[in-house]
Amino acid sequence: MKVPFLDLKTQYENISFEINKAIQDVLNNSQFVLGDSVKEFQIKFAEKHNVKHCLGVSSGTAGNHMALWALGIGPEDEVIIPANTFIATAWGVTLCGAQPVFVDCEKDSYNIDPVEVEKAITPRTKAIVAVHLYGQPANMDELLRIAKKYKIHLVEDAAQAHLAEFKGAKVGSLSEAASFSFYPGKNLGAYGEAGAVVTNDDNIAVKFRMMRDQGQSQKYYHDVYGHNYRMEGFQGAVLNVKMKYIEEWTKKRREIAERYNELLSGIDDIILPKEMNYAKHVYHLYVIQVRENDNTRRKLSQYLLDEGISTGMHYPVPIHLQNCFSYMGHKKGDFPVTESLADNCLSLPIYPEMTISQVDYVCLKIKVFFTNGNRFKSSSEKEIEELIFQKIPK
Repeated sequence: MKVPFLDLKTQYENISFEINKAIQDVLNNSQFVLGDSVKEFQIKFAEKHNVKHCLGVSSGTAGNHMALWALGIGPEDEVIIPANTFIATAWGVTLCGAQPVFVDCEKDSYNIDPVEVEKAITPRTKAIVAVHLYGQPANMDELLRIAKKYKIHLVEDAAQAHLAEFKGAKVGSLSEAASFSFYPGKNLGAYGEAGAVVTNDDNIAVKFRMMRDQGQSQKYYHDVYGHNYRMEGFQGAVLNVKMKYIEEWTKKRREIAERYNELLSGIDDIILPKEMNYAKHVYHLYVIQVRENDNTRRKLSQYLLDEGISTGMHYPVPIHLQNCFSYMGHKKGDFPVTESLADNCLSLPIYPEMTISQVDYVCLKIKVFFTNGNRFKSSSEKEIEELIFQKIPK
C-alpha cells in the first residue's frame, strides 16, 4: 500500500469543478492582483477566526514580517521567538532589522515556554511571537500575562493552525496581530504562495493595507514604508473554494489523529503528541518522538519508506544552530528540549483524504518495526496485526 505524506492531487480531484470555475472567473475578469476574489476570501477568513480584519498577502513569511512591522518593530529591538519553529518566524524579525532572541519550548506542547520567555526579557525586548506549532495553540494566557506585565507586544504566528482554538477562542483573535500561511501543503492551502494577516485593531489594519501595497494610502500616494506583499487573484479564488471545506477537513484530521493515538498507544519506543487541555489541535502535522536516538528515527523513516509510507522530519536542525545565525554564538545544549525534538521527532502522514486503511497500515508497519520490543518479540506480522486491531473496529 502507498501512503504519501500528503495528497494534494486527490484533494484537487475532489473539488476540481469548483476550482476550475473559480480560476476561469479570474481569467474572465482579469483581476490578477487582489480584486474581488481576494476581498471575498478576506471576509470569509476573518469571520471564521472571529476577527474584524483580514488582509491577504503574498506568503506566510510576508505576514510574519508585517505583523511586527506594523507594530513599529525595528533596529535595536529584540523579539523573543521559540527555537523550535520553522525559520520563517525568525525572518519576520530580521526583515524588520530587529534581533531574534531564541528560547526553548515546552516538553509536552512543543510550543514556546512562557517561563523561558520571561527569563529572556531585557530593556530592548519589544515583542513576543507565539507560534502555534504543528496546529496546537501556544499557552496564550501566560504569554498575554507576560506581555501586559512588561508592556511589550504579542503577535501570533498561526501559519500551521487554521481554525485552532485556545480555550474556545480562535487563534489569530488572541493578540494584537497574527499571520497565517496558505502554502499548498497547509491545512488551508493555495495553489502557490499566499498568506494573510489578521487583527481586531482598526489602526493596525490601516497600516497592513498600506504596507502590503507599496505603502500607498491611495494610488501613487505613499504614506509609509511598504512592500509588494499583495495576494494574487488566483490564490484568493482557490482559497475561496477551499474555505467551504476547511471545517470538514479539520474534523477529519482530528479523527485521523485520534485513531493514531489509539493504535499507537502502548509502544514504549515512541512518544505520541499531546493535546493540551486548553487547546483544540488541528493537526497540521502528527509528530511522534522516537525515544532512542536519531539513528533509530532514520531507520524507522527508511523502513516506512521501503513499505510505501512517506514521513517527514520537522525540524532536524534547530534555528539557533543554523549557519545564518552562527554570529549569535549559540551551541548545542543551549535549548535542550528543542534539540531533543530535532533529533527524535518524526511526522507521520495526515491529511483529510487519508483513508482509515492507510492509517491502519502506517500503524501496523510501525508496530512491526518495533518487534524487537518485549511485547511483540516473538510475534509474526499477522499476529501483530491482530493485537493492534482486536479492540478497535475498522
